[in-house]
Amino acid sequence: MIAYITVGADDMEAAERFYSAFLPALGYSFERYHGDLSYIPASAPASPDFYVKRPFNGQPASAGNGNMVAFEAQSQAQVRGLHAAAVAAGGSDEGQPGFRADYGPRFYVGYLRDPQGNKIALFSSNPDEPGRDD
Repeated sequence: MIAYITVGADDMEAAERFYSAFLPALGYSFERYHGDLSYIPASAPASPDFYVKRPFNGQPASAGNGNMVAFEAQSQAQVRGLHAAAVAAGGSDEGQPGFRADYGPRFYVGYLRDPQGNKIALFSSNPDEPGRDD
């Protein structure tokens, strides 16, 4: 089981605006700890904790090539709404919400970059909603 995920950031105010635009709607509570950001799921251990921290080595934060953190939404509408909220809060669009031919017919996903460049996915696989081929 994954206990927590950490991404690096240099601008904590920008990171807080971005992550607070969608994580609370997904059931995460927010707290600051020594200047860093902690998002804790309400229904542990269903999801890992998510932390945004300045790198411990004192060097600038950098996004990993090929790294991505995915958060599950309850519906396709929630994916669209949270994707838009995250872009409005300083994130950048890395792929509009929708179905992708490379994934299953119910995997509805939108991709973002946080202000530091970390890649984030918001997805829903709700079996009660129409799929790509319906």
